[in-house]
Amino acid sequence: MVLRRALGGQRRLVLAGSLLRAGHQVGEATVPVLIGLAVDQGVAAGDLGVLLRWLAVLAVVYLVLSFSYRFGARASDRAAEEAAHALRAEVVDRVLHPGGGAETGRLPGALAGIATEDARRVGMLAIAIPGAVATFTGLLSGAAVLLWISVPLGLVVLAGAPALLWLGHLLSRPLERRSATEQERAARASGVAADLVAGLRVLKGIGAERAAVDRYRTTSRDSLAATMRAARAEALQNGVVLALTGFLIAVVGLFGGRLAADGQVSLGDLISAVGLALFLIGPLQALARVNTSFAQARASATRIAEVLAAPHTVTPGAVRLTPEPLGGLRLRGVEHAGLRGIDLEVAPGELLGVAATDPADALALLRCLDRRADPDAGSVELDGVCLRDLDPGDLRSAVLVAAHDADLFEGTLRGNVGAATGQDADLRPAMEAAGADEVAGALPYGEETAVAERGRSLSGGQRQRVALARALAADRPVLVVHDPTTAVDTVTEARIAVGIRELRRGRTTIMVTTSPALLTVADRVVLLDGGRIVETGPHADLARHNAVYRAAVLT
Repeated sequence: MVLRRALGGQRRLVLAGSLLRAGHQVGEATVPVLIGLAVDQGVAAGDLGVLLRWLAVLAVVYLVLSFSYRFGARASDRAAEEAAHALRAEVVDRVLHPGGGAETGRLPGALAGIATEDARRVGMLAIAIPGAVATFTGLLSGAAVLLWISVPLGLVVLAGAPALLWLGHLLSRPLERRSATEQERAARASGVAADLVAGLRVLKGIGAERAAVDRYRTTSRDSLAATMRAARAEALQNGVVLALTGFLIAVVGLFGGRLAADGQVSLGDLISAVGLALFLIGPLQALARVNTSFAQARASATRIAEVLAAPHTVTPGAVRLTPEPLGGLRLRGVEHAGLRGIDLEVAPGELLGVAATDPADALALLRCLDRRADPDAGSVELDGVCLRDLDPGDLRSAVLVAAHDADLFEGTLRGNVGAATGQDADLRPAMEAAGADEVAGALPYGEETAVAERGRSLSGGQRQRVALARALAADRPVLVVHDPTTAVDTVTEARIAVGIRELRRGRTTIMVTTSPALLTVADRVVLLDGGRIVETGPHADLARHNAVYRAAVLT
């Protein structure tokens, strides 16, 4: 299915490449015949005019050969690149689908390998198919000419070529299996490397560099072993096919020489037969490459199909939200992970604080609000509509859950803040509310300063402020933020708390945090302890009367 889908949009280019490459092979098979005719009618007969005429015909044929190969290869290469690009886009669309699921059990580096190398190998079929057509055309053309020169010579080729085709198919089976393993191990090594690079600072901080290096070395060695096994299978296939190809060519040459010695064919026919025998080396060698490409493409297509067919973490519903949601949230008996019977109603426009004594409970609540997972029991509703009944993409347009560890993208600071709104939007209110304007003021080029991948060129506090500004700039009807100020100083934190309250006035906002500065500005605070809501009230009241709350927030 993946192979058909990848090449379905490239039919015209593949067909054009196949026809031009096939025409090139016919022309190649014609060259030895023209040389034989030139020898018989020009050289042997001593007719210079006839010789020059055949040489002129050869020149025209070579000109046609040059253009047919050039444009055939161009069409095939373009089809391969476009097919690979279409597959990459399809894999990325699936990975980014709001329903999730594609990333389950796969490291980010592994997904990147599937979207790049596997997509490239499948796309290479657009080159392999014209190559296969050219191979068969060359073999048939050579056999037809040999039959015209001598029936026994043609029969030798017609009998030997199918045997080589069948053998090449048998030898491609172990290559296909080993190629799949090779790609899987390579993707695993890439994923481990990406994880280690992302956590380099943490590894250095805890002194775990040696353990990390040993882990990667083991994974890399497994990848190398799988690559070597695939390379040995490919070498065996190519070597055996090449050896038998040489044997077939030798038989054709010896048999043709014997026929010439017996006077059954002319000198020109012998030259044509030997030339055709040498010509057949090309199609027969290409046969091995075509089988290799098909084997690798099938293995890669299987890996891509597994990603595309991965079940969604959450299933889409059919109910559509109103164009301008009010932003009212209601949780009814929600149970998920550590949460136990959560009943909570958030009024439209309310600024709610949620203080959880267990970080795992906070994460479980965020997963339910973001619908990265559906509750095991109970329901979450937005404006009276159960989230299960909404399409995840529709939900994302109304509810934004800003994770504590949100990454930044490579680009400019302004580009990161305006990622969800566009570069022409007025980003100043969001940047001021999040304190990101101070970050811009401290950078050499202000908002246009380049930000490294994952924001590594910024400090932890700077990254948090830019990520919070991005979430505020998106201006969703419902915004949920998780510990957005853990890396900033208390003065900046107090300023951000006021900024969030002012900017989000009239818009539903939930702050899942234990920051006193943020909880102070909330309309009310919910205390989540032991997976249950144990008390609700203003921050000052909870801090004064609830020891559990004081321990979670003030210590």
